[in-house]
Amino acid sequence: MTKWYRLYGRVQGVGFRHFTYRQAMALGITGYVKNRSDGSVEVLAQSESEGALEDFQQRLKTGPSFARVDDITISEQEANRHYGDFVIE
Repeated sequence: MTKWYRLYGRVQGVGFRHFTYRQAMALGITGYVKNRSDGSVEVLAQSESEGALEDFQQRLKTGPSFARVDDITISEQEANRHYGDFVIE
């Protein structure tokens, strides 16, 4: 299963990508996290476990201590690539 997340708020310059990486690694999620030019953060998450993705989503909504997530958009669709690891782009 693959989910895309787009997070808006104070999500750049506050360690959000490294936070996301640590959460993904802890939950066995593969994919990537990257900053977008509009100030948002994009995350692609892949896992066979729906529970792991739900837990990951809740952690993203909270973010690291200096972040503030004002909005999150989520979409589910087939990925054209299967990631074997989680990377910061």
